[in-house]
Amino acid sequence: MGYKLMVSIITRWLVIAVAILIASNLVPGIEVDTLMTAILAAAVLGLINVFIKPVLLILTLPLSILTLGVFTFFLNALMLELVAYFVSGFKVHSFLAAFLGSLIISVVTWLANYFINAKPEAPKRQDIIDLEKGDDGKWR
Repeated sequence: MGYKLMVSIITRWLVIAVAILIASNLVPGIEVDTLMTAILAAAVLGLINVFIKPVLLILTLPLSILTLGVFTFFLNALMLELVAYFVSGFKVHSFLAAFLGSLIISVVTWLANYFINAKPEAPKRQDIIDLEKGDDGKWR
């Protein structure tokens, strides 16, 4: 159990690092100096998402309900700017860049996790009973 958990954490960490690199290539206002910077930024983003983001989600719950969840995208952008503050070599030049970068990171991470967590489908239970009428008139 411990081995699978550790592999899952490392895999997700690397997926976030790749997502950060993709965002830095697609969004002009996001810069990542090296691969190690992206890996460190992914670790910091993961820690921020675990410890700080839930508190902010609860504090801004009325606003999120009022905007039908759209405000969560702005929280994601703030988390990305917070990562840029803590990690040297990772720069986010504007809030728009942070917003677009957080959208790209979210989509890439969601897609990757969808394929990583794909489980084989269980055989479907048959809800149909096929009966035949026998020669004696009874159903079997």
